Amino acid sequence: MPDDTQDVISGGHLVAKALKAEGVDRIYTLCGGHIIDIYDGCVDEGIEVVDVRHEQVAAHAADGYARLTGKPGCAVVTAGPGTTDAVTGVANAFRAESPMLLIGGQGALTQHKMGSLQDLPHVDMMTPITKFAAAVPDTARAADMVSMAFRECYHGAPGPSFLEIPRDVLDAKVPVSRARVPKSGSYRASTRSAGDPEAIEKLADLLVHAEKPAILLGSQVWTTRGTEAAIDLVRTLNIPAYMNGAGRGTLPPGDPHHFQLSRRYAFSHADVIVVVGTPFDFRMGYGKRLSPDATVVQIDLDYRTVGKNRDIDLGIVGDAGLVLKSVAEAASGRINGGAAKRKEWLDELRAAEQTALEKRLPSLRSDASPIHPYRLVSEINDFLTEDSVYIGDGGDIVTFSGQVVQPKSPGHWMDPGPLGTLGVGVPFVLAAKQARPDKEVVALFGDGAFSLTGWDFETLVRYDLPFVGIVGNNSSMNQIRYGQAQKYGLERERVGNTLGDVHYDKFAQMLGGYGEEVRDPADIGPALRRARESGKPSLINVWVDPDAYAPGTMNQTMYK
Repeated sequence: MPDDTQDVISGGHLVAKALKAEGVDRIYTLCGGHIIDIYDGCVDEGIEVVDVRHEQVAAHAADGYARLTGKPGCAVVTAGPGTTDAVTGVANAFRAESPMLLIGGQGALTQHKMGSLQDLPHVDMMTPITKFAAAVPDTARAADMVSMAFRECYHGAPGPSFLEIPRDVLDAKVPVSRARVPKSGSYRASTRSAGDPEAIEKLADLLVHAEKPAILLGSQVWTTRGTEAAIDLVRTLNIPAYMNGAGRGTLPPGDPHHFQLSRRYAFSHADVIVVVGTPFDFRMGYGKRLSPDATVVQIDLDYRTVGKNRDIDLGIVGDAGLVLKSVAEAASGRINGGAAKRKEWLDELRAAEQTALEKRLPSLRSDASPIHPYRLVSEINDFLTEDSVYIGDGGDIVTFSGQVVQPKSPGHWMDPGPLGTLGVGVPFVLAAKQARPDKEVVALFGDGAFSLTGWDFETLVRYDLPFVGIVGNNSSMNQIRYGQAQKYGLERERVGNTLGDVHYDKFAQMLGGYGEEVRDPADIGPALRRARESGKPSLINVWVDPDAYAPGTMNQTMYK
């Protein structure tokens, strides 16, 4: 018989202790009867419980929190529909290489296979979209398995883990002496690798002797916090740099090595191309957009990504920051006149940038009404400061912004990533304002994207988290509409993609935020400034031209 004099602890409190050990300071959740003991444990451990209106929002917020802080995010949801509602958020984190833990409830083990409330095979469902998915079989193992799940988040490239905890396992109490509670910082090793030394030397030699090198700095540069190493490399070796994903902002706009609009030209003419922390997926034309004559080098945290979809000349598996730092050190003293000779190459690319800019300049300055999307995103870019975290949530409108909006600092760009998930905007705002309350948050939504998770605008009001939100409203799912027009003709372009004319400014006002409508392009800037000054969550509803499509939309391979 158990000794009643022993100190005991519940499963939920063990979970909370493990979260605390990992450095988790808040969880995102929607309440359910299966998980309330975790809440009770979080109260005791000083972990904030942030409650939202939809489990997808909780999962996206945990993903966003991880990206901004460098610590794993955590979402806690109930069984059955609570867990299935979070699937999209976990899948998005999986493709975006974002470390987060989703904890899902489950019916009691004593009712296994009996048809208990909200019983589903969660582990089977989550296994394909996580790095680790398991059920906790015993209360004494609860904290141990939480630490195991966090450890797996950092195996190779980061990603999400999932734990299912049955209700009786979570609620039961066990002697403290039986439970393993991992000590903070003592249950996983550093995953930072500087790569194969021979490969580092070879890459340094390639860059020293290259005539027309180019480098793409992808999301892993920010994930590994390798910004300084990347900047040092491109400046020391005089290499033009392009940035995508969370790598945007590594170099500030105006830096002589910051390039954006000439990427296709550069990758067609460069003799050495270094791709850092970016897979050869659809965004890279599966590697086919790189010159077949170039020497191609790929650096990635995940061995499986290197050389996938396209042959490479050199592959390095390791931490982007450490690898780039090592390459710069290996090249030092061997640079001689090579870097100086690249001035002509940089001038050539700068001319290509200017040509591309001049081509779209009329649209960027357009006074037309409905407003041209290029004019809207140009105004947003002018509005951003060095402290503005920019979030893009949408299809066509965010594709426009990707060509124009330039974050002023590293870690200040957020988009869903390669899964292309709509609805990340409001949860990313929630995460950004809680992770970095000192930062201004500016979010651009498509009207279709905002609709998916927009009710959690109320959560932002409830938690008093001011931000500047802009809805590029064309009453359409325009990226899909373009494809339908191309494939089936204009007479069938409006099938299943047309939305109502929703006044999102009034929606914001109804929920206690600031809202304003804009139809004249001259009013965009003043409206943005009034939203900033309001000190409230805000939505500026900007009516944009539904017949203007982004070049990126028109070039999508699925429509070819």
